[in-house]
Formats: sequence, C-alpha cells, structure tokens
Amino acid sequence: MKNIVQSALLTVAMRWTDRLIGLISTLVLARLLIPEDFGIIAMASLVITLADVVFDLGVHVTLIQNRAPLQEHFDTAWTLGLLQSVVAAIALFFCAPLAALYFHEPRVENVIRVLSLALVASGLENIGVVNFQKDMRFGKDFIFLFTKRFSGFAATLLFAWLLKSYWALVIGTVFGRSVGVVCSFWMHPMRPRLSLARVREILGVSQWLLARTTGLYFETQLHRMVVGRRDSAAVLGTYTMAGDISAMPSTELLMPINRVLFPAFVAVKDQPGELKRVFLLAQSVQSLIAIPASVGLALVAPELVALMLGDKWLMAVPLVQIFALAYLAEAMLSSATYLMITLDHVKTLALFTWVQVGVFAALAFIAFPAFGALQIAWLRLLLSGLCGLAFVCLLLRVFEPLHWKDLLRGVVRPLCAAGVMVAGLQAITPLWAHAPVAQALPGKVLLGAVLYATAIAILWSAAGRPGGAESYLLEHFTGPLKRKLQ
Repeated sequence: MKNIVQSALLTVAMRWTDRLIGLISTLVLARLLIPEDFGIIAMASLVITLADVVFDLGVHVTLIQNRAPLQEHFDTAWTLGLLQSVVAAIALFFCAPLAALYFHEPRVENVIRVLSLALVASGLENIGVVNFQKDMRFGKDFIFLFTKRFSGFAATLLFAWLLKSYWALVIGTVFGRSVGVVCSFWMHPMRPRLSLARVREILGVSQWLLARTTGLYFETQLHRMVVGRRDSAAVLGTYTMAGDISAMPSTELLMPINRVLFPAFVAVKDQPGELKRVFLLAQSVQSLIAIPASVGLALVAPELVALMLGDKWLMAVPLVQIFALAYLAEAMLSSATYLMITLDHVKTLALFTWVQVGVFAALAFIAFPAFGALQIAWLRLLLSGLCGLAFVCLLLRVFEPLHWKDLLRGVVRPLCAAGVMVAGLQAITPLWAHAPVAQALPGKVLLGAVLYATAIAILWSAAGRPGGAESYLLEHFTGPLKRKLQ
C-alpha cells in the first residue's frame, strides 16, 4: 500500500502541475476572450467528444486489465483505435451542419470540422504509452501528458493574443494532439503495426466498456447539450467555465489517484480481504481531502470568480457553488467505479449509467422542458446525490465483503469537520464584507483550512484514534521526519 500511496501522491502532484497550466490558461484566456468564444468551443467540444466516445472501443482499459498482453494485443488495440478515430472524423465532417443547426450557431460547423483532425492525431499515438500506467511508471506518464498539455497551452495563448478569437482554442487543441503523436513514439520503443489478430479478445472485453463510456458521456454532458440548445453561446460558455472550475478540487484531485488505484486493484483482485482494505483506505483518504476542497470552493466562489475571471464572469458564481457539490458526489464514487471494473462488472456499470441518463433526460425534456441553465444545474445536483446513494447500494450487493458501515466510517468525520468549517466561515462572513477580494479570498481559505484540520483532529482523537485515513497520513508524513531526526 505504501507504493500505491507514494505513486498516488506523485500522480496528484503531477496532475496539479497540469491543472496549474490549465488555470493560468483560463486566467489569461478569460481576459483575452469573451464568454461567447468559450461557448462556441463548448458546443463543438460536445459534438467532438460524443463522436470520440461513440467510436471508443475501450482498448486502453482492456490492455490494463490483461495481466500479460502480447505484442499482438497491442497491435490490434492500436489498429482499432486508429480505425475508430478515422471513422469518427469522417462522421464529424458530414454531421457538422446538423450540430450547427441544433445549437442555432453556424460558426460551430467549421470549428467541428477542424477539430476532427485532433481525433485522427489521437488515433496515431503509440499504444505503447499505455504501459506507463499499466506498469505504474507515473513519472513517464506525466512527462508524456505534460508535453501534450504544455504544447497546446503555449499555442493557444500565442494565437489568443494574435487573433483574439475562439480559433486560438481550436489551433491549440490540434497542435497539442499532434505533438502527442511525436512524443509517444519518442518516449516508448514500441512500434505498433496494423493487425486484427486479437480483435475477438479485445472486442469481447470492450463491448460493455463502449456501452458504459457512451452512457457516461451522456450522463456528464447531456446537461450541457440542453443548456446549449436552450440558451446562447455566452450562457453555455459561462456554464462550461463554471463546471471546469468546480471540477478542480474534486474530480481533478481524485482522477490521478484513480489512475494509480486501478492497476493496484487489478493486482489484488483475487484477494478479497486485501482488495477491501486497499479500497477502503483509498476511499477514506479521498474523502478526507475532497470533501473540504469542494465545500470550501462553494464557500469562496464569489471571491474566486471575481479574482480569477473578472466581473464579466460573475454570473458563474451560483453555478460554481452548485457544481462544486455535484462533482463531489460523483468524484467520491470514482474509486468504487474502478473497483466494479476490476471485479468484471462492466455490464452492470453500463446499465446503471444508462439508467441515470434516462432519468435525467425524462426530467429535463419531459417534466421540465423550460428549465434554464441555473435550474438544470440544480437538477444535476439533485440527481448526483440520489444516484450516488443508489450506486452505493449496488456496490454493496456486488462486493459482498463490503458493508455500509465500512463506507460510513470513512466519511463521517470529514463531513462533520466540513460542517464546522461552513459554520465558522459563515459566522465571520460579515467581517469580510468590505475587504478587498485579494485579501478576503486567502483569508477565508486559510481560516477554513484551520477550522477543518482542527475539527478533524478533535473528532479523530475523540473516536480513540482509530485506523484509517488520519492515522495513515499521519504515519506516512511524520514517519520520514522522525527517522531523519533520530
């Protein structure tokens, strides 16, 4: 478990380096461009991602699940990935006018056609880089992802400054993906060839992964498609920006951890007791970090948006607050999702995801056809909570060694401590009413962190200092310090 946590911490650090680049990009672009520009790109991205997901065969996950893949498996996976990218790009080229018609935005058509080139570039990437994650070589994994990200970031900022147009985002995306192709072959010696020798094995595993990823796309993006249809590009741009900001402390924090946990779960798949222990420890650590991060973001959203994005983005404040809590509910179940995949319950996951999509579609299109952006955000928050509870019940049925008390123990103290943090910050809010935003934001963040940490320490001590996230993190961080002092 020590190696897992060390890898997770390394991956989190690397991921947040990547997010820092994204944050800087957002800060600069928010001032160079307008919400309408972001809205046009958001509309195009919804269509591009849909095509990518619909034709995604899940070959990367299949290779990670396979404990001893042959070169034929990699060749077949690369061939299938390339085919799916080319087919998706062709479909996008001809469907672009329909997307422009759906969103009532003619500028989307050409954006989609250019961005389809990015899909082809992704399909050309060396499949060998999957081994970075499979073999838990996260240093190389980071370098590869970072190079793509930074290349796209640099190109986007350059052309945003030159063009002052949404085309800067398009150019940056295509350039970053193209650099990724070159980098993948430079970093890994594998040279995949066109082959379908293992197509039955890969498709046999990936068909339900495809069903799930398609459902997951609609589960996470259908609300944006609804907003894009009912409101202007500027509203969708604000809605999308709010979602991206809200995902940072929860989804973006836990995603790199799960990149480590998935191969770790697979390694102990045949040991139910150890699998349960690893999962519960990871889940409690995630809860200890993600809960205060998301709740804290909701509390400081007015100051954060004003300072980061400027006054023209202030309508994003309530959306950030709602999404911060909605993404928390989803992120807290991400490791459980990988546990289900490890246990070969991909079909169950796919069916559950499509049920979520059906419920949201019924409410958004039939029950509440006039809902705008803010109401759709509230609806998504409500469904995130309800579906989260349903998923926990499903997990308990699938993984019998797990009990609801096990899960409850990992979240009770973080939730109570977060409540203390909320009460404390709300009590001193009047004191910050006339303070400059640049002072109020760091003041609230610091006070919130102190309140949460103090409350966690008191609750943990009152409970008798049981084993769990607190004891593990304390031992992990203080152990090396004690050894140095001895």
